[in-house]
Amino acid sequence: MAQTQSQPRPHIAVLNFPFSTHASSVLSIIKRLAVSAPTALFTFFSTPQSNKALFSTGQQRHLPSNVKPYDVSDGVPEGHVFSGKRQEDIELFMNAADANFRKAVEAAVAETGRPLTCLVTDAFIWFAAEMARDWNNVPWIPCSPAGPNSLSAHLYTDIIRDKIGTQSQNQDQQLIHFIPGMNKIRVADLPEGVVSGDLDSVFSVMLHQMGRQLPKAAAVFINSFEELDPELTNHLKTKFNNKFLSVGPFKLLLASDQQPSSATDLDDEYGCLAWLDKQKKKPASVAYVSFGTVATPSPNEIVAIAEALEANKVPFIWSLRHRSQANLPNGFLERTRSDGIVVDWAPQVNVLAHEAVGVFVTHCGWGSILESIAAGVPMIGRPFFGDQRINGRMMEQVWGVGVAVDGGGICTKEGLLSSLDLILCQEKGIKIREKVTKLKQLCQNAIGPGGSSMQNLDALVDMISRSY
Repeated sequence: MAQTQSQPRPHIAVLNFPFSTHASSVLSIIKRLAVSAPTALFTFFSTPQSNKALFSTGQQRHLPSNVKPYDVSDGVPEGHVFSGKRQEDIELFMNAADANFRKAVEAAVAETGRPLTCLVTDAFIWFAAEMARDWNNVPWIPCSPAGPNSLSAHLYTDIIRDKIGTQSQNQDQQLIHFIPGMNKIRVADLPEGVVSGDLDSVFSVMLHQMGRQLPKAAAVFINSFEELDPELTNHLKTKFNNKFLSVGPFKLLLASDQQPSSATDLDDEYGCLAWLDKQKKKPASVAYVSFGTVATPSPNEIVAIAEALEANKVPFIWSLRHRSQANLPNGFLERTRSDGIVVDWAPQVNVLAHEAVGVFVTHCGWGSILESIAAGVPMIGRPFFGDQRINGRMMEQVWGVGVAVDGGGICTKEGLLSSLDLILCQEKGIKIREKVTKLKQLCQNAIGPGGSSMQNLDALVDMISRSY
């Protein structure tokens, strides 16, 4: 739509959930939207701690000029002493988030002189529906960094509770056949807060409210591609009146001038890619082990993983936070020096894309699942909490692109050895690799010219560009 002088240039406020990798995932797609909508202003709101991590000096080089970060309070009262209560930081943030976001956005509008025309938020910021109404009924377009299955579980929480009950005993293996596209998902796979766990916790209430409020959105976009789960995607399109847009994988949609052009830009301070280059003589031979930024295996489990890697002699990169490396067996690093490296952080997308990597031992976070599929790398899943169980179930039982270690339980030495052998050495591993390679091609088609994710991205750009 051509803009006239009387029409304000679009101003999109982006409200983030500043925990785990949510804000990082949202920033990936916002960067792409900013390049596609150069006359729009994207004001990006997150906590000071989150913004400091996201907008470091190196990353600023790839930040479009029309993306402006703004700090919003973390909700922690001055002088507050944390009690150690689970999710206390999330509770403090969410309790104050409505007022704090309103204050920050209104200050940014005054500073820039650009009236708000659209509100894009993490889907967790469920109260944004009312905020959008208060701000001249601007469109509210929430973003879900999670996958369609976990999103659907929260959309249909009330129906699931009605059918299954809460805290139900002996129903873990019951299939959720009454929700479209969920017929292979078990009660045991559902995230905490749907029918199990503390249903009154701040996190459970947040997810329940999200599911109730999302149908009020002008559109919803998600970090996925349509061909990965076509049945569920088509159902969600119907539910959201064709305003349900799969525009992923987010991190693969960056414009060429936003891609790192050097090792320094890439932030590969531990030399993971250089180490992988030395393994090129044996393609698909390296095990990459990472459980994300939040999940931490127990000390006993870290020992079991280390013992399995050492016994198998598989080349490996293990991304393990420095504080957890103290739990490695005595002498492990010295004994395995010629086989692998243990690093505090790894550039995951680039590691998975390397030809030497043959298997990903993962916590089954949605971003990790999607990035592994996009790279064509089979997985060994060890889910911990949240949406990880439902993602792991899809990975193994629906798409057939990996296996769950020990049936989805904790990693044991024997269980991980068995899984590594299956993926890297057995006939079943070959079939798994063939399946993930097919999904990789579908993903590449989706983000290529005329692909489904690119078409949905164009539709999203049009929505935010004419949202005044």
